[in-house]
Amino acid sequence: MRRRAAPALPEPGLADLAPDQRLRRLELTVTRRLDGLLHGQYRGLLPGPGSEVAGSREYRPGEDEVRRMDWAVTARTTVPHVREVDADRELSTWLLVDASPSMEYGTATLDKRELAVAAVAAVGFLTAGVGNRLGAQVLSPDGLRRFPARGGRTHLLGLLRTLLDAPRTGGYEETSAPAPPNLADGLAGVQRVATRRGLVVVVSDFLDGLPDDPDGAPPWEAALRRLTVRHQVLAVEVTDPRELELPDVGLITLVDPETGRHREVWTGDRTLRERYAQAAAAQRDQVHQVLRRAGAAHLALRTDRDWAADIVRHVHHQRRLAAAPAAARGGGA
Repeated sequence: MRRRAAPALPEPGLADLAPDQRLRRLELTVTRRLDGLLHGQYRGLLPGPGSEVAGSREYRPGEDEVRRMDWAVTARTTVPHVREVDADRELSTWLLVDASPSMEYGTATLDKRELAVAAVAAVGFLTAGVGNRLGAQVLSPDGLRRFPARGGRTHLLGLLRTLLDAPRTGGYEETSAPAPPNLADGLAGVQRVATRRGLVVVVSDFLDGLPDDPDGAPPWEAALRRLTVRHQVLAVEVTDPRELELPDVGLITLVDPETGRHREVWTGDRTLRERYAQAAAAQRDQVHQVLRRAGAAHLALRTDRDWAADIVRHVHHQRRLAAAPAAARGGGA
């Protein structure tokens, strides 16, 4: 008698795992899914110049530039190969991680804060190497927490453990205490410590202080622009699907996590749902335009999507953009 297979159990989210298991799962995801697709010693999230030949590998149509073809190895093996280069300097990476109450929201497998931790893990493990250093500043209601730039896996795991185990705030309360630091404060703090040219990664939902005027500048745009003058800057935007559209589920109570304000909304109103979706789309487009004006690369991650696949697509897109000017110069010679 044939036995019926038991239904597959849903894969646990980060919050369902013990701290050490969560870290191990993150590391395995990065090393197995990303490390095999992003090649080279300095295979970070933004392409950088390289001058030291590090060997050859097989050519990948649609991904590699023909100008990097290693003709000697290709002739010897009869299989197309391209040259690999390593950056000729050590890499300093600084992270600014938004841990404000608006990041403590999620309706999918991960919430926004856990997705932010996954992005930090990807940056940390992919930029790890001999001589490389990683520093971080965490923006929370309690203040701006600083992690000095250091190398090594132990340092990275300590940062990830702190982010995963940080207590939930439940939103700001109106008190007489000084206002908590905002995104502009965090960016200014990174600028003070990132004295060496390198990579700056900002992980946030970028909702802080967005003006009602779509063409207006949020208070953190100037600080971000100053960082892009000296550093390569990657803005990792973290969103949840319910921030983009409302489901038809009747009467719900919406809560502003930053202020604690409540508002009841009848989601059965189709016109209201359409207006909400339009306003949310306009808001995300506003963030995109601000990041573009500031000169930062933009990586959008969603809690209901495969974040590892989104990172791989972003890296390949950035590499094509970086290779395009050089290819154009070669064609015009």
